[in-house]
Amino acid sequence: MSSALLIAEPEPSTGSFLEHHLTNDGFDVLRTEDGDDALALAERARPDLVLLGAELDVCRRLREGEPGRSWNRDVPVIVLGPEEAGPVDRVRGFDRGADDFVARPFIYDELLARIRAVLRRVTPPVGVVTEVGELTIDRSTRCVTVGEGILPLSAKQFDLLAKLSSEPTRVFSKDELLKDVWGYRSIGRTRTLDSHASRLRRKLAETTDTPYVLNAWGVGYRWMLPA
Repeated sequence: MSSALLIAEPEPSTGSFLEHHLTNDGFDVLRTEDGDDALALAERARPDLVLLGAELDVCRRLREGEPGRSWNRDVPVIVLGPEEAGPVDRVRGFDRGADDFVARPFIYDELLARIRAVLRRVTPPVGVVTEVGELTIDRSTRCVTVGEGILPLSAKQFDLLAKLSSEPTRVFSKDELLKDVWGYRSIGRTRTLDSHASRLRRKLAETTDTPYVLNAWGVGYRWMLPA
């Protein structure tokens, strides 16, 4: 399966060069020259890696999340620094959440090797499976089965299930779930979590009698009670 790369590069010739060669090397490539558009594409397409030549503030915004936005805040980011970039620029890039920093002028083959190395570090091994109660959760394929049947879930329902089941008896606060699953930075008043949890419970109830997704009143949710 090819990886999806998002190129956010304000210089058209550099962006076109990268898009052409990375596509030829087997990646699914999205490209933009605008930082705000890069965030919108990250939310809509959920790329496997972002190649960022735009302002570093885009990296910070990706990492911190924003109210009502739901991109993957852990998406790996490689920053393409300016030609005059020095140690201070590299430190700033890493401080804002970059996974790697490549100064210009860059050698394409080296950049390609760095992209593949970062993807190897963050890609879960095929077949990583968690069994929680009657459920089998495969995070690499985002598939959940109950017995012999597949449980059809939306993207956010799966993300919520995966988060809760990662520590089944722990109570996750609503603020924590909204930040980690939906990318909210400032929570405010929202029924998003409660609505998704309710729909997830209904789907589970259609396939099992075990009560999963338990409400810890006034705090948040847990997957199941301690044994």
